Amino acid sequence: MKPLYITTTTTLAFLLLLLLLASSYLQTSMAGSAFCDGKCKVRCSKASVQDRCLRYCGLCCAECNCVPSGTYGNKDECPCYRDKYTGTGLRRRSKCP
Repeated sequence: MKPLYITTTTTLAFLLLLLLLASSYLQTSMAGSAFCDGKCKVRCSKASVQDRCLRYCGLCCAECNCVPSGTYGNKDECPCYRDKYTGTGLRRRSKCP
């Protein structure tokens, strides 16, 4: 029979390896696509709050697979992007920049 500490050490090493693999997978899956990153960089180039614009544009692009051309307007080019809203009533605002 093997000593208990070898089995425990092996189990802990396995769990650590599993945690490491899971964290690297999570970072890869959260990374934006090259298409969305490039389109959103152009879309948000003149935004006053760059990081917020890039974050919301990236979320909308990932859901809609398109970003309107230019830095403002042109949302009719991408109906899914245009029709995303947050809130209801008076607090309803466009989700996508």
